[in-house]
Amino acid sequence: MHTHWILGPGAIGRLLAHSLTPFVDVAVIGRRVLPSRQLLTTPEGEVRAQHLTSLTAEQLAADAPVPPAFVHITTKAMAAETALESLISIIAPSTPLVLWQNGFYAQPLITQTWPGPVLCATTTEGAYLTGDDGVVHAGRGHTYVGDLNNQHSKLAETLAKTLTQAGLAARAVDDIRQRLWQKLAVNAAINPLVALHGVRNGELRGEAYAGRVVAVVKEVATIMFALGIQPPNNGQNEEAWLELVWQVVEKTASNKASMLQDVEAKRPTERGAILGPLIESARRHGVGCEVLQGLDDELAVLEASF
Repeated sequence: MHTHWILGPGAIGRLLAHSLTPFVDVAVIGRRVLPSRQLLTTPEGEVRAQHLTSLTAEQLAADAPVPPAFVHITTKAMAAETALESLISIIAPSTPLVLWQNGFYAQPLITQTWPGPVLCATTTEGAYLTGDDGVVHAGRGHTYVGDLNNQHSKLAETLAKTLTQAGLAARAVDDIRQRLWQKLAVNAAINPLVALHGVRNGELRGEAYAGRVVAVVKEVATIMFALGIQPPNNGQNEEAWLELVWQVVEKTASNKASMLQDVEAKRPTERGAILGPLIESARRHGVGCEVLQGLDDELAVLEASF
């Protein structure tokens, strides 16, 4: 019985599957079946082989599956709704969903439309793929779980305990909306720049890129203030946001960020889910967003060249 379904066999999806499989029954669901023997490279450099169950939605439908306890949606933000539609005929409308997307695009949309519980997870775990059979856990982080309307705290606590048991440090929180915006701020400072320059996260600390990081954070901090989002770690304005970004850069120095993976694979990035909400919010509140708009424009040109 596959009690945890992971919809989207990308880097976070496969890291989640590797971590959960020793503790719960897991099925990884994608558009195609992956090799059952999968490799995980730990942050310490150890390579572990593990058999993961990989299925398509069509195979699940034909198998009359036992209802899952959770469906984790780990696709890109813009693909989350379409991916969920592939399971509509298979899962009950009361099935709990867990959204792992970057940005703040899929979370409010699916929360508003799905009749069952919708949890949101935001994580600083770093991971990237090395082909159809490998994923690298590039940096350990922390995961926060909650729902936008604070209606499913017990469910969030249950999931957080399971994730922690599986080696992914997690905590249930009642301020997941704020934490999603905080993660969005970090993503906006890291993902576009590493994607445009073809570098790993740690290289942003260098002289060639650090100034651009500071410029992004300065603009993001102003937007967050306009939105009423508190600076992280009880800090003060721009300094607190910059400190958080550098902390994540340090912890995930060897990581190949998701947007860089997209560029290398010549597929559309999540700029709409990461930069889009910030740019839209800035315009709505009359706040400048020239730096963010510039990054979005650069990424649009890059994507058009694929």
